[in-house]
Amino acid sequence: MDMNAFSLKGKIAWITGASYGIGFAIAEAYAAAGATIVFNDINRELVDKGLAAYAEKGIKAHGYVCDVTNEEAVQALVAQIEKEVGAVDILVNNAGIIRRIPMIEMSAAEFRKVIDVDLNAPFICSKAVIPAMIKKGHGKIINICSMMSELGRETVSAYAAAKGGLKMLTRNICSEYGEANIQCNGIGPGYIATPQTAPLRERQPDGSRHPFDQFIVSKTPAARWGTPEDLQGPAVFLASDASNFVNGHILYVDGGILAYIGKQP
Repeated sequence: MDMNAFSLKGKIAWITGASYGIGFAIAEAYAAAGATIVFNDINRELVDKGLAAYAEKGIKAHGYVCDVTNEEAVQALVAQIEKEVGAVDILVNNAGIIRRIPMIEMSAAEFRKVIDVDLNAPFICSKAVIPAMIKKGHGKIINICSMMSELGRETVSAYAAAKGGLKMLTRNICSEYGEANIQCNGIGPGYIATPQTAPLRERQPDGSRHPFDQFIVSKTPAARWGTPEDLQGPAVFLASDASNFVNGHILYVDGGILAYIGKQP
């Protein structure tokens, strides 16, 4: 096998919402594989923090302010990227939000906001880059899905609805544009150890695990939380020529949670 198939040299990768966290880890891996990194975030402060973080890692990244739920702004950004960097070869729809509110307490406006960021935005961004991908004769779109693309859980009705929809958008982009040599796949992270989830992993005063930490570890055959680095290999694979016949697939990087019924009490 030609291991150069995993190289991203010469590719331009746009990762949405990649100032930090999972998006940043994916971008870091893409840069190591040879790609030119483009990212956006919702405001100047986040973009500047992201640029500083990339620079600290020795990565020259191109950062832009853009609200990915605004179709006109996204179309303008894609035109700007094409002018200043080049046409996008790889799009990672990473930007997302979650609102943990019981369904009967959640307003329709709150529900719509989650759908807008987590489902409409990937549609808008994908729509914006597909024409250039068709023209170039190739393209990779990777949607950051979730275990909630398959499972429900209390307080996340909007998030689960959006991520379930994103799974089907992934399959439909594959169905509609596979003939144009565009591969659209998803990555479904499990529970990932990030600064945002750190409070859920703090030891209790008596030295025991946080109850939610205990719950996650007991439900995960790997018996641990994932790390952003666990997503890097799958993300590079799906962005590379090594996955050219992989399309419409959701790769769950969850330590085995979705395969496991759990221990008998």
